Order: sequence, then structure tokens, then C-alpha cells
Amino acid sequence: MSDVLSRELRDGVAWLRMNRPEKRNAFNQELALAVTEQIDELAADDGVRVVVLTGAGSSFCAGADMTEALDTLESGGRGNGMAQAVVRVMGFPKPVVACINGPAFGGGAALALACDIRIASERAAFRFPGANYGLVVSGSQLPRIVGAAMAKELIFTARIVEAEEAERIGLVNRVVPHDRLDETVWDLARQIAQQSPNAVRWSKAVIDAATASDKALALEAEANRALRGSPDHVARFRAATERVAPAEGGTRRQ
Repeated sequence: MSDVLSRELRDGVAWLRMNRPEKRNAFNQELALAVTEQIDELAADDGVRVVVLTGAGSSFCAGADMTEALDTLESGGRGNGMAQAVVRVMGFPKPVVACINGPAFGGGAALALACDIRIASERAAFRFPGANYGLVVSGSQLPRIVGAAMAKELIFTARIVEAEEAERIGLVNRVVPHDRLDETVWDLARQIAQQSPNAVRWSKAVIDAATASDKALALEAEANRALRGSPDHVARFRAATERVAPAEGGTRRQ
């Protein structure tokens, strides 16, 4: 295991904890690779029936490591390891529960949406800032969870959604007191792990087929291929990085 991702296995449940608390668990290439490798490994492990994904410290995930991402953009690169990790989680055949212990912004919000079930602490918050950065973030996934009109509002405005509102609009399954979050998620994951694993996997596949749109996923990917690295994207991302970087490790929100 990498230092940036810890794993605990118990009762058929694999608990993955993103471990960059000083960066609010923002994804650098190391964390993106670690998540991708673990998801692939757990998919092939018949002893694992459920995966829980959470963050260390006070944040779930702040999205991409903006300093590293800006360096890549300004050097002419277009790689996005976090997007690949999100896609891998989305395609994982077993149930994934997001244990959202704090803010989930940008790619972190997309990562939460890639999970099947979202249980949030009262300290959780969400933001889909793609339009502010010159990209499309979660346009293919958010509408099937909160509806088209609400998804457009959240994506077009890039505003923060606090935990109470997130529960009200169906962005999370439920909100629980922060000190009961891990216990609540463990109980839920164990309940799932006790069911027929084949039936649960097929149920997930059927539900995803009924609600997900391959066309929308492909269109979002096409949009970001066109947008990523454009002058507008680079300028907006640079400005956002300059605002956020001084607060890394603190509580300021993107």
C-alpha cells in the first residue's frame, strides 16, 4: 500500500482511506495511481464484497492537487489521473459506499458521485466548480441523482451545497452526526456484505443500466478533451490555484 492510501479489510468490507490530510486529500498522481490499483485489485478479490471510500482528517477530498495540475497544464500536458480513478470507481462491479467525512469539492464531488451510496457527516459539503475552472464536472452523473434542473443549477453556479441541503435534494442518502459516521457506514456495509454477492452485483448492474447514460459519459469526456488546456481553462485554473494554494492544509473552501 502507498502512504497516501490506507486499506482495512474486515467482514468482507474493504475500507479505503485517502491519506493526504495536509492537502485535504487532493489527488496527485500518486494517489490517483494508488486508488486505481486498489480498485482493480479489490475487483478481483472474491473475499471483498463491499468497498468503503473515505478521507483522512477533516476533508473527504478537495479534488485534484491544483498545484501539480497547473504545472502539468502549463508545461503542455493534459493528463488527468484523478478522472481515470473516478471512472475506475464508477465501473467497479461491487457496491462502493462513500463515507463523506467533510468537504467534497470538484473531482472529490465527482468521486463521491461515482460511489453507489453516499453517507455524509453533518460537516460534509459539496461543490461542482467545473464551470468556474473552464471544464465540465459531473454533468453526466449529477442529473441522475438530483434531477436535471437541480444539476444545472449546481453546475452552472458552482455554489457550495451544505450537508442539510445535500440530503434534502437527494445528493446523499442521509446525513448523520460526525462522531457516528464511521459506525453508521460500517453497519451499512456489513448489511450489504451479508447479502448474496452475485445478486448484489447483478442488482448494481441493472440499476446502473437503467439510470446511467453511456452517451452522456462519452460527451462529457469529449467536452473536457476540447476544453482542457485551452487558454480559458488555463487562465481560470491558474487564478483558482492562486486563491486556494495559500490555504492548503486549512479550512478555506475552493
